[in-house]
Amino acid sequence: MSSDNYQSAYSDASFWGKAKSHAKSAGKSAMEPALKMYYAAQDPETPAWAKAVIYSALGYFILPLDVIPDITPVAGYSDDVAVLAAALAATAANIKDVHVTKAKETLARWFS
Repeated sequence: MSSDNYQSAYSDASFWGKAKSHAKSAGKSAMEPALKMYYAAQDPETPAWAKAVIYSALGYFILPLDVIPDITPVAGYSDDVAVLAAALAATAANIKDVHVTKAKETLARWFS
């Protein structure tokens, strides 16, 4: 599946649905970069190319068919984490302190 397909698979509703229902099983290592990028993608100052990378990665995260199924114990989210980490590295210059703060606030609510 191409990155265009992952980007077209993305929607806010499906992202929040998976994020909220799978946060504990995905863990902070998956959720933190996903949330940082989500908030960056919502920022009108984030360039279009970075949003395309972010939405592609988030589309992969929410897609039910992964390289490694999310229900697989231990390894289930490892492919998601790898995709999210690569996208985060590519778009890091566009992740602002405010995005990091919002992500940490969301994680604190989910993991407290």
